[in-house]
Amino acid sequence: MEGLGPPDDSPVQFRDALASMRSVTPRFEITVEEAPAPQRLAPFSVALTADVDIAGDEGATGRFVLLHDPDGHSSWNGTFRIVTLVKAEIEDDIAGDALAHAVGWAWLTEALDRQECRILELGGTVTVVRSESFGGLQERPIIGHLEVRASWTPDGATAPVEMDRHLKAWLDLLATAAGLPDLPPGVATIPVQPRRP
Repeated sequence: MEGLGPPDDSPVQFRDALASMRSVTPRFEITVEEAPAPQRLAPFSVALTADVDIAGDEGATGRFVLLHDPDGHSSWNGTFRIVTLVKAEIEDDIAGDALAHAVGWAWLTEALDRQECRILELGGTVTVVRSESFGGLQERPIIGHLEVRASWTPDGATAPVEMDRHLKAWLDLLATAAGLPDLPPGVATIPVQPRRP
């Protein structure tokens, strides 16, 4: 992953964390870009946005923010904090299921476990919405949306050099929310070119 250049005055831990994140290669369906980072939450921060493209359709979008305060932050219980967001359109029957919220949260925790992320202070919310149209718009299909907002503190001893794991977990969550199939560890997908008639 290109970019993620640290400011000249950034501490070594923050530089190491960004170097670890730069080593991540997203799946070809996921486009990741650096975005303006929040300035008031921590002395040092970086933000990424991502879009999942499935055959020309947007499958999911998200935001990943890494915050760093060398002096630590009492509510974080550490010097790093990750704040994430993932939004995806989901099938109507899933949106109407009473367990949809728990399923969305499980997607996150399973992604963190799969990448063996060592974390503290995990918290967040899952919002599920069903939109049904009426009147002149009643022909439109019912649309479901799921949004996962979460933040956590990476384990302080390993955070800088293992920040790639946290970024990969967020990318895994994006892929799952978009309905992409799981990939075995170490296997990359190859784009399939459509056949010409």
